[in-house]
Amino acid sequence: METVYITRSVRIPDPVRISRYRRAPELGPRILFFSGGTALNDVSRVLKNYTHNSIHLVTPFDSGGSSAKLRKAFAMPSIGDLRSRLIALADETVTGHPEIYNLFTYRFPDKARKGQLLDHLESMIRGRHPLVDPVLNPMRRIIRNQLGYFYDAMPAKFDLRGASIGNLILTGGYLNNHEHLDPIIFLFEKLVCVRGIVRAVVNDNYHLTAELKDGSRIIGQHRLTGKEVDPLTSAVDRLSVSKRLDKYISVKPQLRKKNHKLIQQAELICYPPGSFYSSMVANLLPQGVAASIAANDCPKVYIPNLGSDPEQVGMTLNDSLQKLMTYLKDDAPKSCTPERLLNFVLLDKRNGSYPSKLSAKLVRELNIQVIDVPLISKRSAPFYDSKMLVSALLSLT
Repeated sequence: METVYITRSVRIPDPVRISRYRRAPELGPRILFFSGGTALNDVSRVLKNYTHNSIHLVTPFDSGGSSAKLRKAFAMPSIGDLRSRLIALADETVTGHPEIYNLFTYRFPDKARKGQLLDHLESMIRGRHPLVDPVLNPMRRIIRNQLGYFYDAMPAKFDLRGASIGNLILTGGYLNNHEHLDPIIFLFEKLVCVRGIVRAVVNDNYHLTAELKDGSRIIGQHRLTGKEVDPLTSAVDRLSVSKRLDKYISVKPQLRKKNHKLIQQAELICYPPGSFYSSMVANLLPQGVAASIAANDCPKVYIPNLGSDPEQVGMTLNDSLQKLMTYLKDDAPKSCTPERLLNFVLLDKRNGSYPSKLSAKLVRELNIQVIDVPLISKRSAPFYDSKMLVSALLSLT
């Protein structure tokens, strides 16, 4: 078998190509995203109308919000971002399962008493809750079973206030499947008709660690984002992974063979906007990710953040690009050239508020191409317009 490389001119947006994908999304392109958090959820909601084959590798290192409660109680990876992306890609039409979608997106009240919340959960497990009752068997039995596993393992002092039912189902499935995420994620995808593939980049109960320029070290994703604690005042020098949250124990996660295959299948690889370190770079840390990227001949595109990201203290656009390449090159084969890891930077120079201009010298050194196209509308400003961003990515496939 001979491998043939073909190049073509690209029009952005390409209305013919986009229209073709819209008519047959089940045949749409395999665009792979390295991301976490919620920044890409709006894009995912648009994307599922054009392709049912997008691939989302999500970081399981979140240590804030409701995920923190579950991680502490069950010593497990974070599932909040996984659940959020699964829901964003779910079929919300009548052809899907709207009754399951409504159940999975439900959160227990923040101000209810413990006894009331336990009654709610027990009625769901018995199948007598108003949100569970409309779900038909065998799906209802499957959901009740996963909630039952969660309930049986739940610590007596676990706080159910604000808990997402989707998270509790994922947790129950994780415990029910020998502490492995893939089986329950796969089942979750089928239950809500997810139009794409969502996987945790690794299955490990680890935590992000940042060495800062001022010489200090912080452990925990929630200490990077500026949402639950004060924002960083010193720039991140190096990101790594720790086995524990309370004590730094260096560890290098390993990319699983299943995820290596997903990267190999991608027709376009995207380093998307979102929290720079905790959402994007975190997915590049496991051993084998960059090597898998380099082995795929498909185009790779970076879409920088607009405005100010609390994680990118003092960083210019050049710094962001160089940092991205540093983490990719660290794990790539020594003979790997930059163009095996990144080909394009997608910008909207006219409407976008970037921390600086991109150096033409750096662009030449990395042998990448800057694509300057409209990505921000009056409606979306100062943020990217999800429809325009999806159109640009689809046009590159």
